Amino acid sequence: MYASQQPSRRRTRRLRRTAGLLAALVTTGALTAVPAFAAPAAPDAAQPAGLYVPEDPMAAVAAMQPSWNLGNTLDAIPDETSWGNPLTTKALFDKIRAEGFRSVRIPVTWSGHQSATAPYAIDPVWMKRVRQVVDLALADGLYVEINVHHDSWQWINKMSTDHDTVLARFDATWQQIATAFKDEPRKLLMESINEPQFADATDAQKTQYLRELNTSFHTIVRASGGVNKDRLLVLPSEETNNAQHWLDDLSTTMSSLHDRNLVATVHYYSFWPFSVNVANGTTYDAKTQADLTEGFARVHDTFVAKGIPVYLGEYGLLSEPGSGIVERGEMLKYYEHVNYVARADGITTALWDDANYLNRETLQWRDPALMALIKSSWRTRSGTASTDNLFLPKSGPVAAQTVSLNLNGQRFTGLWQGDQRLHLNRDFTLNGDQLTLTAQALTRLAGDRAYGVDATLQIRYSHGVPWQLDVRTAEQPVLSDATGTTDGLTIPTRFNGDLLANVESTYADGTAAGPYGWTTYQEFNNYAADYAANTTTVKTGFLTSLKDDAPVTLTFRFWSGATVTYRLTKSGTTVTGTAA
Repeated sequence: MYASQQPSRRRTRRLRRTAGLLAALVTTGALTAVPAFAAPAAPDAAQPAGLYVPEDPMAAVAAMQPSWNLGNTLDAIPDETSWGNPLTTKALFDKIRAEGFRSVRIPVTWSGHQSATAPYAIDPVWMKRVRQVVDLALADGLYVEINVHHDSWQWINKMSTDHDTVLARFDATWQQIATAFKDEPRKLLMESINEPQFADATDAQKTQYLRELNTSFHTIVRASGGVNKDRLLVLPSEETNNAQHWLDDLSTTMSSLHDRNLVATVHYYSFWPFSVNVANGTTYDAKTQADLTEGFARVHDTFVAKGIPVYLGEYGLLSEPGSGIVERGEMLKYYEHVNYVARADGITTALWDDANYLNRETLQWRDPALMALIKSSWRTRSGTASTDNLFLPKSGPVAAQTVSLNLNGQRFTGLWQGDQRLHLNRDFTLNGDQLTLTAQALTRLAGDRAYGVDATLQIRYSHGVPWQLDVRTAEQPVLSDATGTTDGLTIPTRFNGDLLANVESTYADGTAAGPYGWTTYQEFNNYAADYAANTTTVKTGFLTSLKDDAPVTLTFRFWSGATVTYRLTKSGTTVTGTAA
């Protein structure tokens, strides 16, 4: 994964015609269909079953859609199970194949199993294990990609200060990998380096270093013989970023190699303020959407439009699903959109999964509803809405509430509670894309107005996954006095049915308090709301950054619109919090 994002240039996107991948756009009424990737050509009878790869690289990479990452496993440091995942089994790939994935990216970190000095020998036991895992995936008919992964920041990033040693080790690493895998079927792809980065280097030097590494990788693999002579090779941009100058650098490198069997790769974790909920980036707003559409448009125009396939080797959010850092409905909008735009631009997508999606022990999705949306987005769009929560007062009259529908090319087909369909005009009205629930219906749905979710509705559309809308009862949250240390401050909190959106922090003079001096809205990862335990934790990263004996005002902002002001002071390692 890679955290930094590049500022995007605003421009109008368009749906494009991509040779070999996308058919003409079909418009029928309000529904605009973006076709899925074209099916690969029929296999040659001489090819072994399940191992056929289209000769056309564009068609081959299209056949890899959708893709999935075996993250935090063979890339874990130092061993396969070091980061909490079990040993990889055939059952895992059986599951991935059964769920509709057609390829897997298997990140591999070699440094813990390789001598740090010449000849940089890789432990044969480790090489055998990597090959065993690759073969398990290939046996399931999946395309597979392997790479050099966390080595990128462990030793390759030192190229500016130890150029010759890094290049020698990189070459030796790939000579051994290429030799070990040269006879594997062409369904195996090789990626030169994950998220290449170079410490203390200028942009010009970064361009030079990455071009050296990508070119050397290409030369070594092609010279190793066997199937490697025409295997698909995957080359990244600097930091796998979609900034235009890095894409141009990669395009120049690929052109210089005169090899049609090359694939460009980038990663995408959304617009950073949204991805980690910082700088008031709480919603999947127009700026965040533009970061995606403009970035993918640059990738499309630089590569796909010119017949060069693109593999989005990782996508997701920098805050994991289920963390609560990004509000659930806003998160769902992102996942729906990223897969739609990738499909429109002819880009194959690989979900980064470090076991926060698929539980590797039970082989069950941790969030089935999220995965249903992702899987649906491989084929069609799903409608969403301006919110997934309607907040009602604990007491007093209930007012009608309006939700804006994001149709995404679909038609509204009904509003449901379980298997009960709500009635137009009595329970709700519809005016264009404005869905208004009547006061009478909301009062009925709220029942005795217990704190939290009183009723769950579904907004159903003509295609895709329904949008869930929770009817919640809430009133003003209350935070109490607390004392802790810079290791963490736990604040007793009565959420009263509400949900925390973000936190603003300032010193007495109005300047930002916290690690980020450029915004008063600190990263949501500095806080943790535990609704079951009725606590809010302010974490050490925020507390240790504060000035001593300088009072801080925290403004806790909630999704209902409520705010709570709280005072906090750090003195040495002691932290004191007081309700305002």
